[in-house]
Amino acid sequence: MIPFNKPFIVGNELKYIEEAVKSGKISGDGIFTKKCHTFFEENFGFQKVLLTTSCTDALEMAAILCNIQEGDEVIVPSYTFVSSANAFVLRGAKIVFVDSYPDNPNIDPAEIEKHITEKTKVIVPVHYAGIACDMEKIMELAKKHDLFVVEDAAQAIDSYYTFSDGTKKALGSIGDFAAFSFHETKNIICGEGGMLVINNPEYNVRAEIIREKGTNRSAFFRGEVNKYGWVDLGSSFLPSEILSAFLYAQLENLGAIQEKRIRIWKEYYRNLLPLQEKGFIKMPEIPAFATNNAHMFYITCRNYEERSNLIQYLKTKDIHPVFHYLSLNKSEFFLKDNDPIDIPNSDHFTDCLLRLPFYFELEEAEQKNINNMIHEYYSLLEK
Repeated sequence: MIPFNKPFIVGNELKYIEEAVKSGKISGDGIFTKKCHTFFEENFGFQKVLLTTSCTDALEMAAILCNIQEGDEVIVPSYTFVSSANAFVLRGAKIVFVDSYPDNPNIDPAEIEKHITEKTKVIVPVHYAGIACDMEKIMELAKKHDLFVVEDAAQAIDSYYTFSDGTKKALGSIGDFAAFSFHETKNIICGEGGMLVINNPEYNVRAEIIREKGTNRSAFFRGEVNKYGWVDLGSSFLPSEILSAFLYAQLENLGAIQEKRIRIWKEYYRNLLPLQEKGFIKMPEIPAFATNNAHMFYITCRNYEERSNLIQYLKTKDIHPVFHYLSLNKSEFFLKDNDPIDIPNSDHFTDCLLRLPFYFELEEAEQKNINNMIHEYYSLLEK
């Protein structure tokens, strides 16, 4: 079986884990956590970063930092993972789902503007497949209506947005806050893990407190206070030093990882392009303002039945592709307290989008086999 994903070791992961254990400190904020923080801040222009145990935790921290109150409205794309919404629901927010572009799973700024009210407090753009949302338009809306922007950059490490004036910024460095994932399906991994980015220094101190169970413990260890106590809301969002050690070894090899992933992405695109030209599938389009970090490769089939049949056909050939998100506006949880709403583009991607196997150790022969079997499936449809 060619799996959808396979976690990988690329450098000094095990060596650094051993070093962390031998250091006598395997709880959080040790030497490897600090190395990771420095790497991200220096290489991507993030004002401040804090590693977390997951991207979900980072989003929950962002919701607290945005001071979400009961009844505040938060705009979220319907085509996303549940954490993008759930983090704000936990603080009492009402989630306002909006649609994607017709040809792109990312949130449509025109749809955002239609749904802004006096209760709106946050916009959550999700950079699907690591491809940038139109951040210039989104930031203009946020400034006009005095809203927070929390970038869900779970899939967007080492991806960039170019503004109309030519300024190029890393995704995650544009909004007020951003959340990244280092889950084993991502470009850079540590099994489970995440990161909160704070782009306004006004929130630095409070972010540290929230991450340390609502205490000023971090300031105490820096010698800034002579004792620490409970001073705010918070939870245990801090990852162990073992996770940070694994992650840092991956970061040391970021260039090699990205080079390999981009090569895999381009090979899929080159081989499957004839099927798009025949009208069988649609492939990802990279907007002029965005870069491609090769997080995933997906195709969009013509309808649900065709996608289902393709999945089953590939599985008979020992290939395991997977579909992705189910529109959150159709979820059991949302419909329990809300009337059904029509979000057609999100529903289209729910029914038709298919992700192909994609991981660092995917071999050329395996990828060739996947491409050949997809072509074989569509050749049978032509007969």
